[in-house]
Parts: sequence; C-alpha cells; structure tokens
Amino acid sequence: MISKKVCMLGSFSVGKTSLVRRFVDSIYSEAYHTTIGVKVDKKNVRVAGQDLALVLWDIHGEDVFQKMRMSYLRGMSGYLLVADGTRQKTLEDAIALDERVRRELGEFPSVLALNKSDLAADWEIDGERERALASSGRPVARTSAKTGESVEQVFQILAQAILRT
Repeated sequence: MISKKVCMLGSFSVGKTSLVRRFVDSIYSEAYHTTIGVKVDKKNVRVAGQDLALVLWDIHGEDVFQKMRMSYLRGMSGYLLVADGTRQKTLEDAIALDERVRRELGEFPSVLALNKSDLAADWEIDGERERALASSGRPVARTSAKTGESVEQVFQILAQAILRT
C-alpha cells in the first residue's frame, strides 16, 4: 500500500481538526481544543482502484502570533487548505499561506475547503468570490465537519490529485 503525507493548513479554529476527526473516525465534537504543534492520524482509502494510506498531519493554526513552520511540510504529497466560511479573514489568511507554501516549497496538489457550511446564515464568503476561487484551477468545496457534508469528497479529490502526480 502506498503511503502519502497530507497536511491540513489554515488559521486557528477553521475546523482542520474537526474535518480530520470526521474523516478518520466519523465523529464530531462541539468541544474545541487548540492543536499544539502537529497531530498525526492515518486513514486507508481506495482511490481509482488503488489502496492508499493517507497520513494526515493536522498542523496548528497560523495567526499573527504564530507562523507555521515550513519544516512540518517536508515530505508532503499534498494539502487541504481550510478556511471558515463564516470568517472572511480566514480565507484571506489561507490564500496568503498557500502563496507562501508555493513560493517556498513549490507546487503540490491541494484542495480548498470552505468549512462550516452548516452555518449558512453566518456565511461571509460570497458566491462570486467562491466562483472566482473555483475558476483558479484548484478544487474548492463547501464542507461541514459537523454534518459531514463533502468531507469524504474533499479527501477523495485530494487523494486522486496526489495519485496523478
């Protein structure tokens, strides 16, 4: 079985850990615990007829006080870039983080998850911005770790892209 390192990138409290827990363990918890450093999980998936072990590195969120260490990304095959749809700033931060990764490490398969779609009434990212992001060539999906919406799909899309490289 092929093993591939996938990193979870984004600001604090966008739902990176919750997405991993929903994907790996099929659970969601309202309790919020800040990730300190890195938490590693693993899930075996079948993609395009091939067994693949996704080693998920849930990396602490980035903010003005703490920048993500690029050394955490060494050996990665791809990444899930996560933003909180109810906080526009997290999208801008995710885009800046993505540009930093590309500038310092090069191109990798990635998917942008606009998380917390279950909070549609509080959504701050407008449809036009979402369409513009989708037209950039990177897959973009609305996800909800709480309801499970599109969680399996974003990891499957990323795994397929990783296998194509």
